[in-house]
Amino acid sequence: MAPGLSVIIPTLNEAEAIQERVHFFLEHGADEVIVADGGSTDQTVELAEEAGAVVVHSPRGRAIQLNTGAEEASHRVLYFVHADTVPPISFRNDIHAAIHFGAEAGCYRLAFDHPHPLLSFYAWFTRFDVNLFRFGDQTLFITAPIFRSIDGFRTDRSVMEDQDIVRRIKKNHRFEILPGAAVTSARKYLKNGVVKLQVVFTLILIRYYLGASDENLVSFYRKHIS
Repeated sequence: MAPGLSVIIPTLNEAEAIQERVHFFLEHGADEVIVADGGSTDQTVELAEEAGAVVVHSPRGRAIQLNTGAEEASHRVLYFVHADTVPPISFRNDIHAAIHFGAEAGCYRLAFDHPHPLLSFYAWFTRFDVNLFRFGDQTLFITAPIFRSIDGFRTDRSVMEDQDIVRRIKKNHRFEILPGAAVTSARKYLKNGVVKLQVVFTLILIRYYLGASDENLVSFYRKHIS
């Protein structure tokens, strides 16, 4: 594989922001941007292609979309980023420096694009190297050989796929939290209520660690989150 960095973004109706996101990554060091679309009905696909992304079509579901994007990647380092999240502009140098010093995977700390004090409080905990505080909004880099060796994201998980893959990575590989923070949208918190949504996420996390089925977690999620 080429020694560069492939950014992989799963999308579903992200026309409002996708061009800006693709331009950001191409302008700040990504060797390619792959948009793994899960069946958008807006102009996400067309706008992503116009911005310079490679678009691949996938069945809907974040895990399977991320795996589909990874299959298309042609570079040694894979960087998975949600469509509503922006890492520091130094992401390329940060990732390559971490790999140079022995990391095989890692992520940033988290920040939100809204100054709500509780959101800042929640994000503060992501500086700690504790699996409970690892979520997809923090982005994830991993070398392609390691990603393949662990069989990528589990496609039988509709939620908690981010928790699952980090746990599997850390069993045998070095995982590093990068300096700085990835900034993610607070729109879901503001729509559902900051306290309510965090309580729901915490309950889902507890259920996951207690062994609840994916169907149970999805049902709970859909019942409580808009």
